[in-house]
Amino acid sequence: MSNTFGDNFRVTTFGESHGPALGVVIDGLKAGILLDVDDIAAELQRRRPGQSTLSSQRREEDRPEVLSGVFEGKSTGAPIAMLFRNTDARPKNYEDLKDLFRPGHADWTWWQKFGIRDWRGGGRSSGRETLSRVAAGAIAKQVLANVGVELYGHVVSIGELEATHFDRAVIEANPVRCGDGEQAVHMAEAIEQARLDGDSLGGVVEVVALGVPAGWGEPVFGKLDARLGGALLSIGAVKGVELGAGFAAAKLRGSEMNDALDSTVPGGFLTNRAGGILGGISSGAPIVLRAAVKPTPSIHKAQQTIDVHGVPQTISIGGRHDPCICPRLVPVAEAMVAIVLCDAYLAQQARTEAASSPSQLAHEQAFCDAELRRWVLRKRAVGGLTQELTDEEEAALAEVLRVLCEPSGG
Repeated sequence: MSNTFGDNFRVTTFGESHGPALGVVIDGLKAGILLDVDDIAAELQRRRPGQSTLSSQRREEDRPEVLSGVFEGKSTGAPIAMLFRNTDARPKNYEDLKDLFRPGHADWTWWQKFGIRDWRGGGRSSGRETLSRVAAGAIAKQVLANVGVELYGHVVSIGELEATHFDRAVIEANPVRCGDGEQAVHMAEAIEQARLDGDSLGGVVEVVALGVPAGWGEPVFGKLDARLGGALLSIGAVKGVELGAGFAAAKLRGSEMNDALDSTVPGGFLTNRAGGILGGISSGAPIVLRAAVKPTPSIHKAQQTIDVHGVPQTISIGGRHDPCICPRLVPVAEAMVAIVLCDAYLAQQARTEAASSPSQLAHEQAFCDAELRRWVLRKRAVGGLTQELTDEEEAALAEVLRVLCEPSGG
């Protein structure tokens, strides 16, 4: 069973929807990287159920318990493990369905593959598993922010309703997470009507990554767009992914599709129909991805199915479910894109470490300065001196470091 994702930034998730807890283990981060647990908690709150009538009414705090890998706000180099305890699980809600295969769910395929399945909300195949991904993505975002990379996601369509305007400032100001504030109202009404009808709606979520430098990703089988597409398709509700112009590219001529280059414009490209990736390698332009999200399969309407004995049955699913997955899928999609980009960044960093970028070089120099200062303070403590430096001593230490480490000092 594939529960681990990534090559350099490795993410392993565990736990079931209605079990005692879910969790994630993140491996591959070197020591000394600043990590803000409050930022992780904030990302988890964006995915949390029960935020409005447009989402599941399950009540979970989703607070992260950091078990290892972080000390005094920095990564230690050890695997980072986080746990999220389920406090509002209701497995009894599924007892009537334990012998029935829910249409649109992984019940049937899981049964065929393993001969056993967790009928309590789907177990590992539940959308609740994405909680662990969002936590890992929050850490990946913090790493990427150190090199100037920023991500945001938003809903561009719900059912037949499409956003016609975009204002990034309104995305988190409406429950649909749409950048078109006016259309968001109509989208919310459509979702609510589907809920009242005992049905559900799908839509399209877009993720944009800004500040990704040219050169990330591997050619041939390790293409960045292939990794991103696979990451988004690993989200259970996603049934299609496109990059840049996407499927519309099939209707264009080469003269219309190609992004002309011009060294006089910021970024070097006049357009971005390629979506920021060429030949599987980032071009330096914004990376733009869209994911097609299916309607929530758990609906109250009666559906035809079979039981574990193959006997035809009629099923109607009660309980607490999102009438539309899209709003809560936005932070999940952002997380998966962040994980892939962080993985690509670490790979590129390892390849070009001898010729580090100015920002990375400055980060390394600051880390070395902090380590040297720590050893000075430790030696003072061993000698019975206070570990507090006076302003004059601080200035003297800085001057010593300048003389010994700067080219002009030699």
